[in-house]
Order: sequence, then C-alpha cells, then structure tokens
Amino acid sequence: MGKKLPADQRRAQLLEAALTLAAEQGVAALTLRPLAAAAGVSLGVVHYHFTDKDTLLTHLGQTQILQVNEGMRAAFGQHSEPVGLTGIPALEDLLRAGIRGLWPIIEATPTRQLLTYEITAHALRQRAAGNPAAGAIAEQQYRTMDAETVAFLILCANRAGVAWTTPVDQVARFALTCMNGLVLRWLVDRDSDAALTALDDLVQILATKAR
Repeated sequence: MGKKLPADQRRAQLLEAALTLAAEQGVAALTLRPLAAAAGVSLGVVHYHFTDKDTLLTHLGQTQILQVNEGMRAAFGQHSEPVGLTGIPALEDLLRAGIRGLWPIIEATPTRQLLTYEITAHALRQRAAGNPAAGAIAEQQYRTMDAETVAFLILCANRAGVAWTTPVDQVARFALTCMNGLVLRWLVDRDSDAALTALDDLVQILATKAR
C-alpha cells in the first residue's frame, strides 16, 4: 500500500488516479474499490476522503475544470498586455489568447474532455431517476465553470479598458455553451483547424457584447 501522505496530497493523488481510471474506462468503471487498487491504497483510505461515488464525481468534475482553466490562465499570463492595442481590439486580442490557450490542452487530453460530458450525463440520469443529490454534480460543474469564466471575462475587460454591455454572467453562459458544443464536435471529427476558426468567430461575437 502507498506511504502515508498529508491529507491534501493524498486527496490530490486519489483524484489524479480517478481521472486516469475514468478517462480510460468511463464513469461506470469508477467505483471506490478499483480506485483504491489503481492508487495503491486501502479502501479505507479512499472512503476517508470520498464517502461515496457521487462525492468523488463532484470533486473529479471540479478538479478537471480547474486544471483546464489553469492552462488558460498560463496562456493568458504570457499574453496579458496587448501591445499597441486599446479598447475592443485589445479585448479581442486578450480573449483570443486565453481561449486559444485552452486548445493545446484539449487536443492533448481527448479522453479527459469526454469524461467531462460523461460526468454531466451521469448526474442528469441520476437526477431523472429521482436522485437530486447526485444530480447536483452537474449543477456544481457548471457553477465552477461559470465562476472561472466570469473571472476571466472581467479580467480581459479591465485590462482592455472596456465594459461589458451585456451582464457578464450572461456572456459567460453564452461562451461556455459555445465552447461545450465546439469541443464535443471536435471529439467527433478531430478537425482542429475548423475548431480554431470557430474559436476566433466566438471571440468576435463576444467582443460585440462590450464597449
């Protein structure tokens, strides 16, 4: 069995093992006993951190979203000052840097991208079957994505010196809806050129919602 680790490190290790297991075999295969075996720990250790599969899936969805957004922040941080641009052109430049910064991560992790949709679908099926607590996993996924996207949009607007004329939470909802559909389409056809063109179109549309 694995050596004793501080609680936060052990939880991170278990979540990474769970991401790998679920991405390779699907959400149905992700139960606590196989996770313990994959992580090299006792079942009791897994139960200590995650009382049941639904708790694990909630944390798994949040972890995956935050990992992707870390990549976007890194790309944005390398291109945070649009040289020679102000106003809406600067906003477009910043949005493009952040959104396109996601793409190498998405291309490199197709099974993990698919897992995001699987977690959502699993939660919604559970809710339809009369398990609202399990269904809340999907709601938590989208709350996390909403919060991250709103923060990114506000940062872009502040640095460009513009203001959103549409409430920023609505802009975030629209952007996420487009991104979800775009990534799902890419998972089907793997046409990255078309996806990047669509991302640039999305940036132009988002910029019309600011002044």
